[in-house]
Amino acid sequence: MRAVVFDFLERAGWSAGQMFFATLLAGGTEISAGNLPWKYSGTLAIGAAVASVILTALQYLTKMTELTFWPDVVVRLAKTFLSSLAASIVAVGVFNVGTFDWGTALNLALLTTMGSLGKGLLARQPGKAANPSTLPPETYAAAVSGPTPAPPG
Repeated sequence: MRAVVFDFLERAGWSAGQMFFATLLAGGTEISAGNLPWKYSGTLAIGAAVASVILTALQYLTKMTELTFWPDVVVRLAKTFLSSLAASIVAVGVFNVGTFDWGTALNLALLTTMGSLGKGLLARQPGKAANPSTLPPETYAAAVSGPTPAPPG
């Protein structure tokens, strides 16, 4: 159970961090440190973390956790994209399809997803079980494989 909690925290933390920095970076070079969108970035980061927890719970409930490296990366990329997009939608308050800034939301989701891909590739450790997690390989394996059945008798 502890390993699963760490897996949820690792995924939510990375989603929040990637969204936070993607939001700050999306402003471009014309923004100075004094007028960076700190509050907006923080709000989006919290939204991305919550969405990540929900999507990770769904992944665990559907038992789609024992994946090899590339399928796991693809699932993480899809979850990151969706959680980033959901965070942008929730952050605007009242959502209106016609007036929502889809371009900015999709750009943020793309930046966040690229960060997730980079993290997944950098987390891969040669000579160890290939996984896109920054958790220790033993903790990650315990989290995604579920509890080991007790021996009979």
